[in-house]
Amino acid sequence: MQFASDNAGPAHPAILDAVARANDGYQRAYGSESAMERVRDRIREIFEAPSAEVHLVATGTAANSLILGCMARPWDAIFCSEHAHIEHDEGNAPEFYTGGAKLSLVPAPNGRMSNADLERAIGAPGARSFHNAQPGPISITQVTETGSVYALDHIRAIGGLARARGQRVHMDGARFANAVAALSCTPAEMTWKAGVDALSFGGTKNGCLGVEAAVFFDPALAQDFALRRKRGGHLFSKHRFLSAQMEAYLADDLWRDLAARANAACAQLVAGLERHAEVEIVWPTEANLVFVTLPRATCRRLIEGGADFYVMDGDPMQGDPKARLTARLVCDWSLGEARVAQFLSLLG
Repeated sequence: MQFASDNAGPAHPAILDAVARANDGYQRAYGSESAMERVRDRIREIFEAPSAEVHLVATGTAANSLILGCMARPWDAIFCSEHAHIEHDEGNAPEFYTGGAKLSLVPAPNGRMSNADLERAIGAPGARSFHNAQPGPISITQVTETGSVYALDHIRAIGGLARARGQRVHMDGARFANAVAALSCTPAEMTWKAGVDALSFGGTKNGCLGVEAAVFFDPALAQDFALRRKRGGHLFSKHRFLSAQMEAYLADDLWRDLAARANAACAQLVAGLERHAEVEIVWPTEANLVFVTLPRATCRRLIEGGADFYVMDGDPMQGDPKARLTARLVCDWSLGEARVAQFLSLLG
């Protein structure tokens, strides 16, 4: 019963098969293989963006940081949620790859930044002098780090604010597929049509071995990406294994199917958790991750019963059994109804 992270789940067999096929014989290196052309064409088709620039890397940190390196100047501020992955979980890589741009944190109840809070953080037009960090990109995470999802109108409002201020919008889409499944929208509706300029399109959390796509809807922003990727050590020589994963991920809408499975498992989990008085759900759950508080004794019982999940604020095995702890549970594509039911049965 693995609920610790969707990073912990297995790769889908179709992805593994594609990698095995790519291993046959010799192919051109460094992204010049024919599969990369097919991946680029398919992403442009899926996003209804025939001019989009598309590049592959192996990690979400590389995707986000290299994209922001193309979007932000060293003296800029990048505006992001107080919960943002680029703030808490990427080892200052965005600051490194931008040459020193400052992350400016915005309050984000339920994980989502409001336009009002963004405007306050950015300040009035012209209010920043040469003494201050200049207004740079706005970065939003979809699905957010708390498990909520930005509605399309909300993204359009942020995009409109950015346009009015001459700023750009980056979307951290590590769980982009889960958000598309949750909103039943098209990828275009959730990105460039809503004002998003560049996206990290995640595969690793949703059934791939390790591949992310950096998608630039404004090709001019991608002018330096290839140079930054090489200089940063993120250009694979045997790039065909990245292309093979992404091509299989996109084939027959596998990416949508896997995300829908993960979201369905989480919905089943939430419905079961809501029936237990000792469990409190912290934030709205709109995709494939849920945050709860529950007594330490309950955490211990679940762990001893074989469940694995992330406890955020204490040792679940030592201390006051009545003390309440916060836990994150994440559902991946492979979890299935039976394992969710098994977990819920441990709650009694």
